[in-house]
Amino acid sequence: MIVMLSSACAHEVRPAYLQIDQIEDNRYSLLWRTPVLSGMRLPVILRFTDGIEVVSGPSERTLSDSVVERGILEAKAGLPGQRIDFVGLQATITDVLVRIRLLDGSLNTTLVRPATPWVEIQDRASTLQVASLFFQQGIEHILFGFDHLLFVAALMLIVRNWLVLVKTVTAFTVAHSITLTCATLGWMVPPSGPVEILIAFSIVLIACEIVAKERGQSNLALRAPWIVAFAFGLLHGFGFAGALQDLGLPQGDIPLALLSFNLGVEAGQLLFVGVLLLVYFGLNQLVRIPRRAMFVSAYLIGCVAAYWTVERLYSTFA
Repeated sequence: MIVMLSSACAHEVRPAYLQIDQIEDNRYSLLWRTPVLSGMRLPVILRFTDGIEVVSGPSERTLSDSVVERGILEAKAGLPGQRIDFVGLQATITDVLVRIRLLDGSLNTTLVRPATPWVEIQDRASTLQVASLFFQQGIEHILFGFDHLLFVAALMLIVRNWLVLVKTVTAFTVAHSITLTCATLGWMVPPSGPVEILIAFSIVLIACEIVAKERGQSNLALRAPWIVAFAFGLLHGFGFAGALQDLGLPQGDIPLALLSFNLGVEAGQLLFVGVLLLVYFGLNQLVRIPRRAMFVSAYLIGCVAAYWTVERLYSTFA
């Protein structure tokens, strides 16, 4: 628990973002956003092949957390087959999310890693590429989604029976898969601010349930934790949807992208649960974990979640 809480204090490394939208037959609008870390701009610049020419801009705007450049590109032979290099990316730990939208509505999304700091533009991403990209993004989102991980950890403190734990985690999975799909497809899209506040507050409530359990009190979370997990899972699904909407769903591969992202989230979630169980059983072999540790863990979880709740309330309504 201590390892997980200390990780929650770390800042996520924001990816750089390149968006190219076709506006005419051979013309494209460019948006290039590089994050600002510790007051310094990410030292990465774009380099295009000879088939792409910058005909306007770029104009630059500095924000609190990033620098945004806009311009117009011209590719007389079209973008497919061209290459974009991200010079300097190999010396960083930052990824680049690349989105290319054409006039026919097709969307190509690619994640560029520092180990291979370039992208070769294709007509359409292959099925394997789409599945791999969205699966990786699902894993990364859950492993860097500290509020979601904290909620899962709190559920594990309530449930001590293996069978009940499986039911509870499954209920949470089914629930957030439902709302993730609904929000991503635009069927139900609540505002992100209140959703994030309620997600943090849901962790506070679970922490209170842990304390109640340790004091011998009985409540719904103890009698039927899978019901509580399902109810709050619906809420957490809206939080997952934000990351998926930022990626953009590729036209023609929407079911595959949704499935792959969901599977990635579940893989990351199971990895987290497995690590926590290994740490718990490992410590239990070395020293006897006192009952008071449950109280301490519950109060730590509650305090962190309460801080997030207040912080999100302020940033949303201030």
